[in-house]
Amino acid sequence: MTTNVFSASYAEAREKFLSSANASGATITSYEHPELGPDNGALFTDCAWIGPHDASSLLILVSGTHGVEGYCGSGAQIDWLHRNEYALLGDDTAVLLIHAINPYGFAWKRRVTHENVDMNRNFVDFSAPLPVNPRYHELADAITPHDWSEETQINTKKTILDFARTHGFDALAQTVSGGQYTYPDGVFYGGSGPTWSRLTLEKIFVEHASRATNIGIVDFHTGLGPEGYAEPIITNAPGSPETLRAIEWFGRAATVIAAGDSVSADIAGDWLCAAPSLLPHATVTGISLEYGTVDSVQVLDALRADNWLHAYGDPRGPEAEAIKSQIFGAFYIDTDIWRGMVLGQSLMAIRQSMRGLSRTHVQR
Repeated sequence: MTTNVFSASYAEAREKFLSSANASGATITSYEHPELGPDNGALFTDCAWIGPHDASSLLILVSGTHGVEGYCGSGAQIDWLHRNEYALLGDDTAVLLIHAINPYGFAWKRRVTHENVDMNRNFVDFSAPLPVNPRYHELADAITPHDWSEETQINTKKTILDFARTHGFDALAQTVSGGQYTYPDGVFYGGSGPTWSRLTLEKIFVEHASRATNIGIVDFHTGLGPEGYAEPIITNAPGSPETLRAIEWFGRAATVIAAGDSVSADIAGDWLCAAPSLLPHATVTGISLEYGTVDSVQVLDALRADNWLHAYGDPRGPEAEAIKSQIFGAFYIDTDIWRGMVLGQSLMAIRQSMRGLSRTHVQR
């Protein structure tokens, strides 16, 4: 059974993570979020450091960038701790586990932050002109209707599917999920400024990763691709040193968003792509490990329902339970087979990262 490392709530996941990290001898640092969870409990991003604090090689494992997707990433992190893999670390290598970088979304089973911002659309320069999504306005009202009656759901879904039939499903995916900066109550909104989660991640990098010169990153995600398959996604530019190293580390399974060979749309403002500029003192190599769940139409339906609930409905009202079950099911498959695939592929990606770090360290 694989359920022991996974959790049904943020509070359970946090307790398991802290217990496992403490048992491993990790140094714990916690960052309290300004909001509360649905149980009125406090929310935290927790960091666990294992290994020498002056290590030049550092592997960073991140869960919860997209809130509800943290139920997968948290399980992968806890499983890695349970396996005592840290005992294999070299004398000059450390691991930093960042648990629930978006604890609000994790706790409330939302993909977004408490500002309704997609954290992976938020790492842009807000002093410069923001990226433009030229067609989002055509779907804005259908994506975010003011009511969620059965009739409205049918009509708005028809509008969205008609767009796909006219322009193609790839165009629909790009329009909906590529990111937008003009509709604060919409989906995949990039924000009007840095979110708490962005500022906290930047602070964590300064406080914990400033001494390392060789950094690997695995950021855990769900919701795209075939059920259970983990796609190593590279968000850096094709042909860049970061991309070439990631391909070397993870092999032919790795895909490059900008090259058009990934299940992900081409996005603006993701933090993994920004990591080399946030860590300029280091050689940075990272992937988003994206686990497939259900088909993309079901995922979009769940996102729209949750978006309506928090924008115009009542997150504690009678509709909430069904909608939260819907969005949880879109990003987490509650079967032993899916969980087993998560753990096996996450362990492989972490070991590939550790091997890649050791090779890069030698080359330097």
